[in-house]
Amino acid sequence: MKKILVTGALGQIGSELVGKLREIYGTSHVIGTDIRELEEKEGEGPFEVVDVMDADQLFSVAKKYNVDTMMHLAALLSAKAEAFPRVAWDLNLGGLFNALEVARELELQFFTPSSIGAFGPSTPRDNTPQDTLQRPTTMYGVNKVAGELLCDYYYSRFGVDTRGVRYPGLISHVTPPGGGTTDYAVEIYYEAMINKTYTSYISEGTYMDMMYMPDALDAIIQLMEADPGKLISRNAFNITAISAAPEDFAAAIQKHIPEFTLSYNVDPIRQEIADSWPNSIDASAARDEWGFQAVYDMDTMTREMLEKVAGKLV
Repeated sequence: MKKILVTGALGQIGSELVGKLREIYGTSHVIGTDIRELEEKEGEGPFEVVDVMDADQLFSVAKKYNVDTMMHLAALLSAKAEAFPRVAWDLNLGGLFNALEVARELELQFFTPSSIGAFGPSTPRDNTPQDTLQRPTTMYGVNKVAGELLCDYYYSRFGVDTRGVRYPGLISHVTPPGGGTTDYAVEIYYEAMINKTYTSYISEGTYMDMMYMPDALDAIIQLMEADPGKLISRNAFNITAISAAPEDFAAAIQKHIPEFTLSYNVDPIRQEIADSWPNSIDASAARDEWGFQAVYDMDTMTREMLEKVAGKLV
């Protein structure tokens, strides 16, 4: 049975992934780590405070628990990376390098996510291919392209079993938005329940790929359990579930809250980032090589999001 170390365990993905992994592999087999202390409400199980910028500390914790797998999630997201490019460079690439070195030295299976941010304005916008031109114009995108290449290098040069996906925007009712360009797709559900209205910082007609968090978590587990001999793309599989613009979310919400209204006050920085990303992507490589298939569409996701948010607001 796997023994897994998760960095960034208190972040957007990690806070839900750790619990799901513990359900599958056992509580003691999943070690959460983050740069901040674990609060009592954030669950039970092995946890260590780790700064991924400290390579020795990361190695020591991985060695202490005798893990065989690392899921490296610690990162600064797109909008924050534009505000703090030096911090993003140091954390997103320096932290990844340290994690890969630990994986190399301890012979660990390794996962880290990439993003549709790895694409850029010169990438084909519709049905974006698995292998295509990647010239991003954001610090986050530059980090992600470099990260994909770095993982490829560690696989080809050192034989590290590296794997990864290019995530679209992720939607969750568990963790608050963390500085991503697609955060509006989470905020809109809370505002729908609280105020029956939402002002979007992304303009009408701006399509981006999205995914509900349960599908995003299942993708990690499925990929890490996949037969390595069948993996070709390996470190940057396109995956997707929904291609949508703000008005599509509004229409889905109005099926449950007819009085809901949507307006716009566009944030130029986040709009520029969004405009550099694909409208929709081709996920056929993930389907063919390890059987990926999203379960949630816009309507099933919206129904569950509104139910869960309503429960949190009681």
